[in-house]
Amino acid sequence: MKLKLWLRAGVLLLFIFLLMSYWLIDDVRAQVDAIFVAFSSLNVSVVAEYIRGYGHQAMAVSFFLMVFQSIIAPLPAFLITFANAAIFGWVVGAILSWCSSMVGAALCFAIARIMGRDAVAKLTSRRALDSVDKFFDKYGAYSILICRLLPFVSFDIVSYAAGLTSMKFRTFMIATGVGQLPATLIYSYVGEMLTGGAQMFMIGLSVVFSLSILIYVLKSKYSK
Repeated sequence: MKLKLWLRAGVLLLFIFLLMSYWLIDDVRAQVDAIFVAFSSLNVSVVAEYIRGYGHQAMAVSFFLMVFQSIIAPLPAFLITFANAAIFGWVVGAILSWCSSMVGAALCFAIARIMGRDAVAKLTSRRALDSVDKFFDKYGAYSILICRLLPFVSFDIVSYAAGLTSMKFRTFMIATGVGQLPATLIYSYVGEMLTGGAQMFMIGLSVVFSLSILIYVLKSKYSK
């Protein structure tokens, strides 16, 4: 209990430090604002150019962005995955995207386990957590696999919600890794081969495919 209190205090101080850095340090605020401007365009080329602009540090910046969006920022993760494939090739890009998303998921899980529900509700939303809770109660660890296959389901809310359950960290990470891998490979391959409207078309197809999987799983569960 004492260790958990120290960890809770450490996480809280870290968030306060990050917020103060944004408000008080002009360079930090400029960098964060530039990130949101790039992602608000919803243009893979713009995001890729932003990451590529860091030269030799581009891979580290991409890794940070994926973790950043997992924890707190409402940034579309698929844009980072597409951009990684465009910059580093689909194989290296897929490895980078998968590893960074796994780190982000682990941190969200740990934050939820340490800070508790009230703090997580402030980072996400109480209504979203309640809806995910019902899904977890019904399907358990399978809900992680299902949610990771669906590109329109919030990555961070699922990770936070899992941390609030009694689910073991190892079970969560295995389910996340397996569930995240297909989408990462598909988006990475598409990201290197296609651009512009073709990418958005493939995203649409992925959404339809994911919905088909979800409907099939729910129908099977309902029948049982």
